[in-house]
Amino acid sequence: MKLIIAEKPSLARNIVSAIGNMKRKDGYFENDNYLVSWAFGHLFTLYDIEDYDNLEDRRWKIDNLPFFPKEFKFNLKKDQNKKTDDGIVKQFNIIKQLINRDDVDTVVNAGDSDREGEIIVRLCINNSLKSNKKQVRLWLKDQTSKTVNEALNNMKDEKEYDNLANEGFARTYVDWLYGVNLTRYATLKTGTLLRVGRVIVPIVKAIYDRDKQIEEFVPDIYYGIVSNQKTNGEEIELNSKEKFDKEKLENAKKLCDEYNKEKAIVVDKTIKKDTLMPGKLYSLTKLQNYLGKKYKMPMDKSLAIVQKLYEEGYLTYPRTNSEYLATNEKEKVKEILSVVSNLGYKVKFKDKKTIFDDSKIESHSALTPTYKIPKKENMTEDEIKVYTAVMRRFVAVFCSEDCKIEKTEIKIKLGEKEEFILKGNVIIEKGWTMYDEYNKNDKVLPNLNISDEININFIPKEKKKSAPKHYTIETLNNYLKNPFKEDKAKLNEEDDDDTEDYKAIFEGLELGTEATRTGIINNAINSKYIELKKDVYYILPEGKYLIESLSNMNISMDKYKTSELGKGLKQVYKGNIRVCDVVQLAENEISEVFDKNNPEFDTGFYKDYIGKCPLCGKDVIKGKYNYGCTGYKDGCNFKISMNICKRVINKNIAKEILDNKISSDIKGFISKNNKEFSAKLKLEEDGKLSFVFQ
Repeated sequence: MKLIIAEKPSLARNIVSAIGNMKRKDGYFENDNYLVSWAFGHLFTLYDIEDYDNLEDRRWKIDNLPFFPKEFKFNLKKDQNKKTDDGIVKQFNIIKQLINRDDVDTVVNAGDSDREGEIIVRLCINNSLKSNKKQVRLWLKDQTSKTVNEALNNMKDEKEYDNLANEGFARTYVDWLYGVNLTRYATLKTGTLLRVGRVIVPIVKAIYDRDKQIEEFVPDIYYGIVSNQKTNGEEIELNSKEKFDKEKLENAKKLCDEYNKEKAIVVDKTIKKDTLMPGKLYSLTKLQNYLGKKYKMPMDKSLAIVQKLYEEGYLTYPRTNSEYLATNEKEKVKEILSVVSNLGYKVKFKDKKTIFDDSKIESHSALTPTYKIPKKENMTEDEIKVYTAVMRRFVAVFCSEDCKIEKTEIKIKLGEKEEFILKGNVIIEKGWTMYDEYNKNDKVLPNLNISDEININFIPKEKKKSAPKHYTIETLNNYLKNPFKEDKAKLNEEDDDDTEDYKAIFEGLELGTEATRTGIINNAINSKYIELKKDVYYILPEGKYLIESLSNMNISMDKYKTSELGKGLKQVYKGNIRVCDVVQLAENEISEVFDKNNPEFDTGFYKDYIGKCPLCGKDVIKGKYNYGCTGYKDGCNFKISMNICKRVINKNIAKEILDNKISSDIKGFISKNNKEFSAKLKLEEDGKLSFVFQ
């Protein structure tokens, strides 16, 4: 008898449907060959700090930090609804009873086909199995009955997935270490709950940094030189490569005069037919980018819909970072194309490296439809949008008719001064563009021939320097996927070389994963750190406070440190290092924060006593944003900021100012002109601070 433990009830139902002839029992299904039960996602959670010593006092204390357990332990989660019997505890007890039945000789891990699903079911097995039994893995690329039955006949030993499980556990341990230690530390320091996580902080910081760049951007102008004249009744615009600062208008005018003395002659014209390639199949990120840009659909909503369509058997596994298919999926693709062609799409099988490439697949292939086609009358409007996007991209990639274009290039030479190149495309055979969008705004070029002279009149044209743009769903996703790639305003999906992106993914440089990124961004939104308006992200006051407070505490959780840990986690997956090695790396990083030998950034803990108020004589304590007088309720507004000119004012400096009315010389202030300077801080009679320079 085989016991299949599914990650959630919906997957269990699909497995039961595929097997057929199973009887429903309390918490499981059964027939002569199989038992099928299920978890509710995570049934287990890591111990809290207090659980290790069984402490009744659950209050957060600095004395407990940093905390590094010798062995990570898990608790069964508490039921959310204790009034009923059908919660987590009951379901785990059912699994425990089934797994230890004498007639069960094989236990099947049917978690979702990723690292998270792997450890969810492993924890159920590890915490309930009393004797050695055969353990195998049910790995599903989609949840159709055909795929389930094929997978049941090709299950591999669970040991083959040990590296995946190790990475999953390593991620869980590392994220717990950062979250528990640094969240408690930052909260105790500020008196405000600050969610400090390995990935959430770099995400919020990226949005904070971009919004700060926009806020500090100084609008300015420059001059380009442009000719926009008609030749043979057609307007021809020539933009010079030369640019001039705003104070050099006369230089621009002088160059225009020189250019206008020359003749502009068409020296070359080429027209060639070419084939325009469709975009690649969708990864989860690229699908979310498209849906966010076109429909302003938030990532959590698009993920929920694509997950639902996967669970209903209409799409393949969604949490994939690849835009390619595995070479062993060719026969499956042929079957799907056969079904798709019956819907009226003009498709054919194509065996190409741009579609099938094992070197660009880590665990899962690109998102595609399955042979199971939904009925639109049973779908919501948003479900239709998501499914249609995946289907249209799939049929575009396998379209039987190529998209033919005419590429035109015209070269115009302005004497010996400059050469101008005009480019444009014209679609002459639609091909795949019948199904999927072609987003290029190609220019329609004027009817010019070699030796034609172009009428010109170059003049200076005032242009504005562009401020950086806020992050959108698309641009933030692209940044998180490869935070070290040069930022581009528009990714050319058809021509862009993705080698660098996949190298970053496989090395672990991305911030978050396809499985976690959406949830982490949603946590940042729910924590009021960032907001999403339409498809644009903005930093919120609480997000600013988070980043600035961490900076004041010398807690650096930027993309560099997060990526270093990500690289370590990938090495665990590849079997090159152990779980304990990457855990040690995290512990070393966290220990630096608690290093008592670095008082430079120590602003103390919330409500720490600093000194006496010079205005009213009451206590000055550390608050959320500053060292402030406790007499504020009586109208005393005395305070010392914890950050002056980008320099942290630690508690020792604040105490010195209150005791002596002036500080020692302080280095590291930054002026408005971004220059470093040193000065003393003097407490004036009115309670304000002033700089004293040597």
